[in-house]
Amino acid sequence: MSGSPFMRAARITRHGGPEVLESAEVAVPAPRAGEVLVQVSAVALNNTDLWTREGAYGRPGDPTAKSGWRGPIDFPRIQGADVAGRVVAVGAGAEESLVGRRVVVDPAIYDAEGPDANPVGLMGSERDGGYAEYVTAPVERVHDVTESPLTDDQLATLPTAYGTALGMIERGRLRKGETALVSGASGGVGLALVQIARARGARVIAVSSGSKIDAVRAAGAHEVVDRAGDIAEQIRAAAPEGIDVALDVVAGELVSEGLPLLREGGRWVIAGALGGYGVSFDVRRLYLHNAQVIGSAMHTPTHFDLLMDLARRAEIQPVVAAAYPLEQAARAQEELSRRGHVGKIVLHP
Repeated sequence: MSGSPFMRAARITRHGGPEVLESAEVAVPAPRAGEVLVQVSAVALNNTDLWTREGAYGRPGDPTAKSGWRGPIDFPRIQGADVAGRVVAVGAGAEESLVGRRVVVDPAIYDAEGPDANPVGLMGSERDGGYAEYVTAPVERVHDVTESPLTDDQLATLPTAYGTALGMIERGRLRKGETALVSGASGGVGLALVQIARARGARVIAVSSGSKIDAVRAAGAHEVVDRAGDIAEQIRAAAPEGIDVALDVVAGELVSEGLPLLREGGRWVIAGALGGYGVSFDVRRLYLHNAQVIGSAMHTPTHFDLLMDLARRAEIQPVVAAAYPLEQAARAQEELSRRGHVGKIVLHP
């Protein structure tokens, strides 16, 4: 790392629109015991960045309350959950051999130790993230991917989008030969779901807008439903015997319209609410058919280990839609919010 004790960063000092994301010069963080310091090569954008900046997550009992991913934000906060980079320093108790290694950071803050812990916080929301030249991370959350043939930009796209996708697929118990429905298929999580579900041997039916259908099909979808039409009717035509697992980042009306399309014992996994968080449905569609609605927040440590194995073998090929310099973080977030792209947007500190 350079000899300067300061670094460039993009941070928020309050909730609001893109205008609250400001460039700043701040102190380079020092790794504490059990942590490493990572020089950020690329950091990917996610919907979590937008919702955290806006304070749009709500709180239990008060869905309109301004909140970060899991509660009030400690401002100022450097955003950015998805980091790829190189270890440049280690704190006490961390292996010196990590210095110089190319790594991906697991951004989750877990509720316990162990392989099946649940995420209860997120880098970029509950702790400072990677919209900066450097970021610290616990050594157990840093994964060596030095030998991966994927680029740093591609590696940066993995933690939240692909981690969320793999968590959904694992919690939904998707098996080879089953039919999977993927909503929001042109986004970061959606494309990840298509790729991983296809690799699992599932038949993938994706929902996307007309202009992006070819890109979603190229990512591995067997059938693509145009969301501008009658979605339920198109799904029935594509899967007349029903859906085994729905992998849903949209929610809203899709849940009430789609639950009757599940087969016996089907699973509807939700990890987002782009279509709205207020949902109503006929509960008989659950108990009469042994169906399940499953909430899925990101991934467990076990899921992330599986994801890093895929990355080392390049068994997934993330799509990078655009790259911006760190100073244009607000512009990049505006581009993300317009949803005119396919794949992921990254920043270069």
